[in-house]
Amino acid sequence: MEIDGSVVEATRQVRVRFVTKLPTPLKAPTASIAVPSNLTRMGLSEIVNLLLKNGNPHCQPQPFDFLIDGELVRMSLEEFLLAKGISAEKILEIEYIKAVAPRKQEEPCLHDDWVSALDGSSPSFILTGCYDSYGRIWKAGGLCTHTLAGHSDAITSVSIINPKGAESGSIIRLVTASKDRTLRLWKFDADEPLNHTTNITAFKILSGHTSSVQSVSSGPSEEMVCSGSWDCSIKLWKTDYDAEGDLAIKKRKVDANTSLYEESQLEGGAVSTLVGHTQCVSSVIWPEHQTIYSTSWDHSLRRWDVETGKDSLNLVCGKVLNCLDVGGEGSALIAAGGSDPVLRIWDPRKPGTLAPTFQFSSHSSWITACKWHTKSWFHLLSASYDGKVMLWDLRTAWPLAVIDSHKDKVLCADWWKGDSIISGGADSKLCISSEISV
Repeated sequence: MEIDGSVVEATRQVRVRFVTKLPTPLKAPTASIAVPSNLTRMGLSEIVNLLLKNGNPHCQPQPFDFLIDGELVRMSLEEFLLAKGISAEKILEIEYIKAVAPRKQEEPCLHDDWVSALDGSSPSFILTGCYDSYGRIWKAGGLCTHTLAGHSDAITSVSIINPKGAESGSIIRLVTASKDRTLRLWKFDADEPLNHTTNITAFKILSGHTSSVQSVSSGPSEEMVCSGSWDCSIKLWKTDYDAEGDLAIKKRKVDANTSLYEESQLEGGAVSTLVGHTQCVSSVIWPEHQTIYSTSWDHSLRRWDVETGKDSLNLVCGKVLNCLDVGGEGSALIAAGGSDPVLRIWDPRKPGTLAPTFQFSSHSSWITACKWHTKSWFHLLSASYDGKVMLWDLRTAWPLAVIDSHKDKVLCADWWKGDSIISGGADSKLCISSEISV
């Protein structure tokens, strides 16, 4: 079968065979065909859609990406074959997959100040933190159902402690960190039907940091959280309602002119402290029971043993680091970004791990957030002061997609429900980019 010039202008020909792991309706004939060698992924996508439509007239066209020898094609076939030293004389096997890019932009959720933190780990809602000192819970459709009131300064980080609680009908617990040097624990019923915004008060205040708390992460057991601060320390805290030794804060009047009272709260201290960083601890994550990872403005990325309190890995990057996440193959790859436009990825399982395994350099300013997709070994996102969120695949050095929904610095980003990217920024917006096929 030959593809004529009706698809693209004919040039030098290459014989190819299209293969895929996609379900039957998206399987093209596997017979080899001749295609122009100057085709890029757009032209290849056009051909695959034509082949699919020939087999099924009702098949709707969609964008595809293409892999040759496990690497995504991001140039013309001819350039790719030349760069990789692949002979153009043999039949070239090309695997096609659904293009990973957002197909829809939802209406942004407006805040009163910078959106500095968010968590999309629950499919039922999005948790945001704002420079106006309030946390907010957002349901689909841009409905803000709860406001978390109590911090006296900007919220810097948020985390959903039991994100699957909404599925099991249990009470959801949350933790927020703030420039006011405290963390606060909150609880609410995600299933409660609300058509208006309800204020909730923290059930527990965690005090002990001596400077702004920059990052918080819940542990896998849901019984503890860890936090990183400008005081250079990482602290571990219990998340239960009435731990022994907690001090009760009695009810007090919030407004002298009304009968409004603040609910009774508990105040808890840190269980332990991890010391070693020499500057601000900018980001912490707690992916495994005995392991915490952290980044710092002291240019280091560390892995801590929770039991011993010692660091078992200390990578020095040479740059201030702002964010990190662990995921990818074997949930073992460490991604981090900082005070340059480079997203770096290390694989600590390999010898000589001081050098990053991957480096992505398409941003033009500081990187503020990075997050692995929970169900893919290859995909992660990054956000930057350049106002962009970028989607990455380890099989190519170029971003799969560039999302420019924001009109100012992007301060935080996450995945939501597996097929959406959520991001917050200095334009006071929570933006949702959806219908992403990963």
